[in-house]
Amino acid sequence: MLRVGLTGGLGSGKSTVAALLRSSGAQVIEADALGRMLMEPGQAVFSNIVERFGPEVVAADGRLDRARLAQIAFGLGRVQELNAIVHPATIALQREKMAEIFARDPRAVAVVESALIFEAVRDARARGEEESLVAEWRRRFDRIVVVTAPDELKVARYAARVSPSGPKREAAAAEARVRLKHQIPDAEKAPQADYVLENAGSLQALEAQVRVLWERLEAESNKTGQSLSLE
Repeated sequence: MLRVGLTGGLGSGKSTVAALLRSSGAQVIEADALGRMLMEPGQAVFSNIVERFGPEVVAADGRLDRARLAQIAFGLGRVQELNAIVHPATIALQREKMAEIFARDPRAVAVVESALIFEAVRDARARGEEESLVAEWRRRFDRIVVVTAPDELKVARYAARVSPSGPKREAAAAEARVRLKHQIPDAEKAPQADYVLENAGSLQALEAQVRVLWERLEAESNKTGQSLSLE
């Protein structure tokens, strides 16, 4: 078994890397998808968010107005409050999903795709949770992969994804820059990683890096006679 954390800033291309790893045979767990599920009505995370941020973050259909919630969290400096609700629950669910994967296949490579692996640690420690599972990523992952790219390229990618053209693209670029300010720079993440993928070039160049990465991860997962778990 091998527990892999795949991370990178907004627009870095980590979702593309996750897709390539999935097609190679990795079992990919998407943190964003788990977070969205936990934010659905009826979930404790949903109730806690509404209690903390007020009814204005609930849309007409009874679900969270994610755009409005993001405006409040990023615009009013309340990201830490939101993360304190979402991160612990999401990480607990990640562990459950990993356990299910390894029960089916003890030699699997389970990859958690998450933009905020290091940020979750930073925020937990800022809240004084030094001993919590959230505050120590090495208790959750055997290997960390960081996908890097220049910030302006990240901004351009995000803006193009949100709005390929038109006036909304400028707004999307501005939003990307605000979000990046809340994320730890690549220069700080890369030295902590086991593998760094540079995604400033072509898709073909990224694919070549992922092929090499997958060979190494698969080899590590298939090792016998030793445990790679760091718990």
